[in-house]
Amino acid sequence: MMDMDLATALKTAMRGFAQSVTIITTVDDEGQRYAMAATAVTPLSMDPPSMLICVNRSVSSHKILEGGANFSLNILSVEQNDVAHCCGGGARGEDRFAVGNWTNDENGIPFLADAQAVIRCHQRQRISYGSHDIFIGDVQTIQLAGEVDPLIYLDGAYRRIGPKL
Repeated sequence: MMDMDLATALKTAMRGFAQSVTIITTVDDEGQRYAMAATAVTPLSMDPPSMLICVNRSVSSHKILEGGANFSLNILSVEQNDVAHCCGGGARGEDRFAVGNWTNDENGIPFLADAQAVIRCHQRQRISYGSHDIFIGDVQTIQLAGEVDPLIYLDGAYRRIGPKL
């Protein structure tokens, strides 16, 4: 076993945990849009349909979510690698919306019109833990694309899934 602290070992172990890349979007009361790339997104329950997201308190959208804002989860297709790079730190603020086919829902929350899936959530609960907050959202609507070919994050890089076994 390598000699490293527990947090570093966990980060190293998680590099082997493949996840779909999701862009979490929200909007503040003044209409300012926020987007961040995330892999800490998971279904929580099917009854009621709900999702769980984990957001670091240091990111700009955290304050908006902490205030109770609703959010959309945009599951990226492999063709949206450029959106992942832009929202994953390649751009800041409104510049994150310069790449991709963005539109706003009836509440002003941005979403990718051509995402593999868009899951719109009404924020239900927030739980603080460590450096992150866990936000639970009740699913309100879902928009699906035809083909399932998600952009995956694995071992520090964006990837595509290979053929079925």
